[in-house]
Amino acid sequence: MEELYMLNLPEKITNEEQLEELLSRPGKEAVEMFSRLDGDIIFLGVGGKIGMSLAMMARRGCEQAGIRKRIIGVSKFESKEQRSKLEKAGIETIDGDLLDVKFTDSLPKVKNVFYLAGMKFGSTENLSLTWAINTWLPAIVADSFRQSRIVAFSTGCVYPLVPVNSGGSKESDLPEATGEYAQSCLGRERMFEFGSIRNKTKVALIRLNYSVEMRYGVLVDIAIKVKNRQPVDLTMGYFNAIWQGDMNDYVLRSIELAESPARVLNITGPELLSVKETAEEFAKLFGVEVKFTGKEATTALLNDSTLAYSLFGKPEVSASQVIKWIAGWLSEDKGILGKPTHFEVRDGKY
Repeated sequence: MEELYMLNLPEKITNEEQLEELLSRPGKEAVEMFSRLDGDIIFLGVGGKIGMSLAMMARRGCEQAGIRKRIIGVSKFESKEQRSKLEKAGIETIDGDLLDVKFTDSLPKVKNVFYLAGMKFGSTENLSLTWAINTWLPAIVADSFRQSRIVAFSTGCVYPLVPVNSGGSKESDLPEATGEYAQSCLGRERMFEFGSIRNKTKVALIRLNYSVEMRYGVLVDIAIKVKNRQPVDLTMGYFNAIWQGDMNDYVLRSIELAESPARVLNITGPELLSVKETAEEFAKLFGVEVKFTGKEATTALLNDSTLAYSLFGKPEVSASQVIKWIAGWLSEDKGILGKPTHFEVRDGKY
């Protein structure tokens, strides 16, 4: 079975089928984890930009491990096509509003829960909904699934901006949430922490900065500006990013790390990426001139994922490889999700 785990990265990603296969390809360690993991799995908020590939990787990992597990995806499905793809892959789907307490309480109480629900884009335009989704909903889920293990997505935005040469925020650093979006995300963490302490629920909180693939992410945001000959803002001059396939692998394996009280884990790529240098690389690949605006600040939103690497190993796919893939993807005018990260925001107003 060793050939299943060979990376075999392509020079170019030509279509969404190939992309989704790469994003959901489990590594050897993930397959081994599924072979010993007890209980079925549910993904809450599976309809978002990460959920499909994460659930698909879990399904493929179980299949390659030769075990049968019930895998369930829950969402207010906006896309019938997405729901159909999940079901064809052998993933059960349940359509409903997680904010409806009766609905959430009615869900199958399986052993392993992955919580993906959240609101960011346009959060300043509907702050009450942002708080409801990012803080009240986690309280509902923490109570409904108090007998389960829970891995919950959070964000590195709960950390303050740190000096560029600092190496990034560590899990032991105190959060300092700037703006209501980050505050609501810290509220999400606190609700899961409260449930973990009160009910002795094992929880892992994933502080992510930034997941990237061909259709969205900070690298796509920069690439689009360069391709369209729009000026690139250098004010947030540096960032971290991780290939979504590597992130999926880490998140799934984090279920074994869940603890009570809740455990925090940073997940991002190992490179300190320069906005200017990244834009210049895209300009070279597109064959265009690049323009800049603003001046690099001495601080940025950066995460240190040393702990995750000690547990899981380094990411398999480098940022430079993803940059090449994205340039090829956008050069052929292939589809994107149209969900900018607003990575350049420094005041917390997303």
